[in-house]
Amino acid sequence: MGKQEEGAPVTFWTRTAGVAALLLAATGCTAETTGAAGPQEPAGAGGAALTAVDSLTVKGRAPKTGYDRDKFGTAWADTDSNGCDTRDDILKRDLEEVKFSDGECSVRSGTLDPDPYTNKDVTFVRGGRSEVDIDHLVALSDAWQKGAGKWDASKRIALANDPLNLLAVDAGRNRSKGDGDTATWLPPHKAYRCTYVARQVAVKKKYELWVTDAEKSAMKKVLSACPGQKLPTGGTSTRAPSRFHAD
Repeated sequence: MGKQEEGAPVTFWTRTAGVAALLLAATGCTAETTGAAGPQEPAGAGGAALTAVDSLTVKGRAPKTGYDRDKFGTAWADTDSNGCDTRDDILKRDLEEVKFSDGECSVRSGTLDPDPYTNKDVTFVRGGRSEVDIDHLVALSDAWQKGAGKWDASKRIALANDPLNLLAVDAGRNRSKGDGDTATWLPPHKAYRCTYVARQVAVKKKYELWVTDAEKSAMKKVLSACPGQKLPTGGTSTRAPSRFHAD
């Protein structure tokens, strides 16, 4: 965020900037258009995330009846056909000091430097006690209750493996989140919240998932503190290749 030069006259714009700064401080967000976690963030080329919130359909949460992880296909399917499973793709993208078990697919170890949810360094070692999870930013159960329960398998498999919806994070924080949406869970690292919510908005917009009234209000509250936050874009197609199937 820019800093007012010493001795500069107080104008309407500097007073407005001061109000914005107070709002940022209150919510813990920054006005940067990219996230604190750096290189794993998708390009922000989809306009303002705050504006995009209003494009989301608002409906009540549907029943969780019938939800099963298997409805979204085999975990970590290689839907981008690069020869590596999706989990390893995200570990390679998000970890530093990555070492492989073989070739350039199976990640043996690395470090979240830092973890976006806690702003602390977290070590990943395959086969040991898991300290790093791959989070679905829009949880699959949440998606099921907001549209995905009516989809065909191809679209559900795509959502479960789309890098836009995936992030390597501290395992403990991921498990405390459960299937929470923006209204019920936000990262404890406040400086990451704008980026986090923008990612959720991007995923829901891309896959035409709806939001509840409470969720929309929470999204707007966070993003109002960072109106310049860009809507991330990218990821894979919203349809998985036909060779993939789900129960």
